[in-house]
Amino acid sequence: MVKHIESTAHADLFEELKQVRSAAIEHYTEAIRLSKERRKLIDRLLTEGFSQADVARELGVTRQAIQKMMAAGQ
Repeated sequence: MVKHIESTAHADLFEELKQVRSAAIEHYTEAIRLSKERRKLIDRLLTEGFSQADVARELGVTRQAIQKMMAAGQ
């Protein structure tokens, strides 16, 4: 059985849901782009002789976090 929109309040809730969904998709897409950019920058630093520990220290994370990030291709 299909429930139909019965009031303006319901219509407003659906409109708000659509807006939130749209924003979530937009943020997800941007997060993917930034993740790829972050990976390229870390690659450049490693290529220039910095260690994973150096990068981790500057970012305030563990070396293992950098290692996992690089292994996952993030």
